[in-house]
Amino acid sequence: MNLSAHDSDILRPSLENLLSKIDPVVASILDKALDGKAISVDDCVELFETKGIDLNALIIVADELRRTTVGDVVTYVINRNINFTNICINRCGFCAFSRSYGDKDSYFLPIEEVVRMAKEAWELGATEVCIQAGLPPNMDGNTYIDICKAVKKEVPDIHIHAFSPEEVVYGALRLGTTMEDYLKMLKEVGVGSLPGTAAEILDDEIREMISPNRIRTKDWIRVIKAAHRLGIPTTSTIMYGHIENSLHKAKHIAIIRNIQKETHGITEFVPLSFVHSETPIYKKGLVKKIRRGATGAEVVKMYAVSRLMLNDDIKNIQVSWVKEGKKFAQFCLNVGANDFGGTLINESISRAAGAIHGQLLHPEEFRNMIRDIGRIPAQRSTTYDILRIYD
Repeated sequence: MNLSAHDSDILRPSLENLLSKIDPVVASILDKALDGKAISVDDCVELFETKGIDLNALIIVADELRRTTVGDVVTYVINRNINFTNICINRCGFCAFSRSYGDKDSYFLPIEEVVRMAKEAWELGATEVCIQAGLPPNMDGNTYIDICKAVKKEVPDIHIHAFSPEEVVYGALRLGTTMEDYLKMLKEVGVGSLPGTAAEILDDEIREMISPNRIRTKDWIRVIKAAHRLGIPTTSTIMYGHIENSLHKAKHIAIIRNIQKETHGITEFVPLSFVHSETPIYKKGLVKKIRRGATGAEVVKMYAVSRLMLNDDIKNIQVSWVKEGKKFAQFCLNVGANDFGGTLINESISRAAGAIHGQLLHPEEFRNMIRDIGRIPAQRSTTYDILRIYD
């Protein structure tokens, strides 16, 4: 039904009355965000606790900040995930992907197969390969370096987005060198950017419960900052919906924001909700009060609050269609996000944990879903150079 100007005039007092019902504290935080002022950790906690009309107002403000900051273009990247081994010494409680050496379903792809997959991805139109894996015991410290050399030799123009801070620390340890020197080696052999995974929640008390063998918060930060100093951009992530609370999430986002203010090397922020069903931490009850992942409202609030917290520093917020499903991911593009992620072609880690949303999303499907919400699809590079806009 189309409303006339007269009808709109009748409705306007009702709308103003509705907005007057927003909690004054929430309203002041939203006003602050719209004025371009920084949102504090306490503000962030307050927003994570919103419900009802306060949550609706948060969504509206987040979408408006997205519109005024990055416009109506929604980006995606054509890429392929290559998880070359699932053998790992850590066996984190939230990970259903890792296996011990000798397990019947463990695997370690030869470098030739990694190269074949990268070449195939390039021929299918991919501009990026994302290479990550488990941490195999007694791994040769040159393994990551040899993989990159071989891929670049066969597919010189593909972008290698590879090796989390955890893997960088492990590779340096296995090679007997410093983390900084190892990063230099990776850059020299073709690593173009690092995934900011292995972050989970950047709080050591939480990390000790869900992943006691993982690197500590300070080490994750140290690798990310070192990469930026060397001119290697990174992404940034958060994994939520397990045992953390609103304060943990707020502090995590603030850490990411502080890193970006110092180094300006983060290309995007990617919230990742916890997929629980097949994870040891859930199936075996390894942690008390472990949750079954984030609720829909929590996912929406994560994207909206991230936009308010990071808007002036990290402009690109990516939805995870693997974690949330295509339809909900599409909706989250209306609550502050502006990037639809990657085609992936292969995705192993979330699927192992119980994600049900597939391995591949075709570029045409990205474009159709973006147009469906009245936005403009665009293919991007890993570092957010626009390669093609589909008006």
